[in-house]
Amino acid sequence: MREERRRLPVGLENFHQVMKDNYYYVDKTGLISELLRNGGMVNLFIRPRRFGKTLNMSMLEHFFSIEGDQSIFDGLEISKDTKLCEEHMGKYPVIFVSLKGINAGSYDTAFRLAVETIKGVAKKAKFLETSDKLDDHEKSDYQTLLDKDMDEATLFLSLKTLSELLEKHYETKVIVLIDEYDVPLAKAFENGYYDQMVFLIRNLLEQVLKTNNSLKFAVMTGCMRISKESIFTGLNNFTTFTITDVDFDEYFGFTHQEVHDLLTYYECTDKYESIKEWYDGYRFGNVNVYCPWDVVSYLRSLRADKEAIPQNYWVNTSGNAEVKKFIRQSKSATVKREIERLMAGEIVTKTIRPELTYQDMYHSIENIWSVLFTAGYLTQAGTGDGQMYKLRIPNLEIREIFKTQIMEYFKESVEKDGDTLSRFCDALKNGEEENAEDIFESYLKKTISIRDTFVKKALKENFYHGILLGILGVKEEWSVFSNQETGEGYSDILIETENSEMAILMEVKYAHDGNLAQACERALRQVEERKYDENLRESGVNKILKYGIGCYQKRCKVKLAEEQA
Repeated sequence: MREERRRLPVGLENFHQVMKDNYYYVDKTGLISELLRNGGMVNLFIRPRRFGKTLNMSMLEHFFSIEGDQSIFDGLEISKDTKLCEEHMGKYPVIFVSLKGINAGSYDTAFRLAVETIKGVAKKAKFLETSDKLDDHEKSDYQTLLDKDMDEATLFLSLKTLSELLEKHYETKVIVLIDEYDVPLAKAFENGYYDQMVFLIRNLLEQVLKTNNSLKFAVMTGCMRISKESIFTGLNNFTTFTITDVDFDEYFGFTHQEVHDLLTYYECTDKYESIKEWYDGYRFGNVNVYCPWDVVSYLRSLRADKEAIPQNYWVNTSGNAEVKKFIRQSKSATVKREIERLMAGEIVTKTIRPELTYQDMYHSIENIWSVLFTAGYLTQAGTGDGQMYKLRIPNLEIREIFKTQIMEYFKESVEKDGDTLSRFCDALKNGEEENAEDIFESYLKKTISIRDTFVKKALKENFYHGILLGILGVKEEWSVFSNQETGEGYSDILIETENSEMAILMEVKYAHDGNLAQACERALRQVEERKYDENLRESGVNKILKYGIGCYQKRCKVKLAEEQA
């Protein structure tokens, strides 16, 4: 009988659930021993979204907690370190708080969400109400942490108060875990109450991390490294581990070996190269890693359909605002060329600022480079030199996000310039090939080129095809079809004009040798040989214009086929 495979933990962030409910787990418990041996008093891990931060925090909680189930670590890497386990496993009270739920349109709502978050953490320690280690005053302090009308001062002191009470109850110092510390700041910045949220988060963290004698050590995670002057004022016991640091570099994301083992287990090793192209390419410290969310999501699709093709799973977990803002600020010719080089799989060298405030992030195009790097949209190619880093797009998935944003921005620009659009469409409709050529070339010069050298065996025509669709798709009165079946093949673009009175066929060819006229002839020859106009004529369309379009870099030629008798 075929062995029953473990389930794939898509979206699961609770370590106990993963282990108890027979999900596949990529063993990251080595993080525990390295943290105890090489970590600081307060440790901040900065990693992009969907790289396993929350699952690792849950793993730390269950390992250290007095209330934890120690059996779930049997057979894992950390269990081999028996001395460390005897000394630390299940020996500490743990406060685990996630700030990712503090997402609101106003400060008042965000404050109430913060109160509810702290209440939820405090409720886990209901035993403090009857603890014989606490006096009445201390029990009263605990009750204030359960009050929905908690005031600002109580909120600021809440985690410190809770740690002090837990230390007294258990007679041992407390471990504090704060997940996604920067989410409330990001949401506050988006909604106009950033300064108020900075004040709240700064006070909450300072109280529990800086002036807290009950603290054993703390771990925090986030996507962005916010300026120390903004949030972490005076925290001298503070150590940050970013994506450029070699410390802990293998514990967030999947390594090559881990992906290979995963594919072997699920009998999908034939998909290794596809997964590598789409989801690998990130470099943390000295280790190349894959995005776990993407790998597991694609594997789930493969288990249902062995022929499933890789998808862009990242785009479903983020609004990709960073890339959107970057593309919309890329007005200079230099930045456009740099983006074109990245899209072609090349490298650009940039100064990276490791610390920014949210106000600074989009203040200049140079700062946005740093944001893209930290957020995982760009990765380092080799080691950096001081603050100078060689940057590249990590994989096909992220390249698709850039491509989508480039094309959306181009389409927005076309919509704003209705006069040029009208002239282009009129030129096509009237058979004015030179006018159509001039206008199309002007579009090419204004937009960011997407050279498909990054994609193996991809057609050079794809970019130009996309630009034409981006232009013509804005013409509301026209029906525009891409790769529509016509005759004995598929035409690049088929247009039916107002009231279907006319059809326009367009075939695009890339002039590899720069001979645009020859490329046009090849395109028109294909239209005739494959009889792209046959179905249209059978449907009663008598007026059909056939265009061959040759393209090379940012130049083009438009050729109209001669009318046949």
